[in-house]
Amino acid sequence: MSERKPLTLTQRIRRLVRDPLDAVGRWLYGLGIHPDTVTIAGLLVVAIASVVIAQGEYQIGALILLAGLPLDAVDGAVARAMQRTGRFGAVLDSTLDRYADGFIFIALSYHLAVQDRFEWMLLALAALLGSLLVSYIRARGDGVNVKAEIGIFTRLERTAVILLMLFIPPLFEVGLIVLGIGTNLTALQRLWYVYRTLNQRGE
Repeated sequence: MSERKPLTLTQRIRRLVRDPLDAVGRWLYGLGIHPDTVTIAGLLVVAIASVVIAQGEYQIGALILLAGLPLDAVDGAVARAMQRTGRFGAVLDSTLDRYADGFIFIALSYHLAVQDRFEWMLLALAALLGSLLVSYIRARGDGVNVKAEIGIFTRLERTAVILLMLFIPPLFEVGLIVLGIGTNLTALQRLWYVYRTLNQRGE
């Protein structure tokens, strides 16, 4: 019998908001908007926010990020509305998500370096590394038929912490610590899950 994985917070929320998102997706598709256009627009919003964050305008940057959050979910809804069968959209979405992660953490690292806060800059880079590894291990797991979608710190949790630390300055350093530790723990958690699953299969 296969082990039943607990749902992540991201998966729970996706289930809750799927119906209203699908309604928005059908509306946008009716307007002739392609899902890839929504995906690219979402990255452009993150890029703008990152430039603002790099200048030290954390709260304004957070507002821009918050305004662009719906785009990260709506692209999939538009793809479902058009009954898209090709796989490129998923590859593009995942790739641009990694760029988005990179933009935000590079912006934070840049501003911290300008302030000569190099120890915190290194922590931001550690969070970036952990974020990329969380996604990478999931992708590698798919390659060996293991759905490594578990984790205590998936993208939704990362986004929530980033927004909180940008909106509330006293939480900034705490947020960096949580991100630096949480992302890498989640990467190791997924790696262990892949190892254990393959070991149980005798592979």
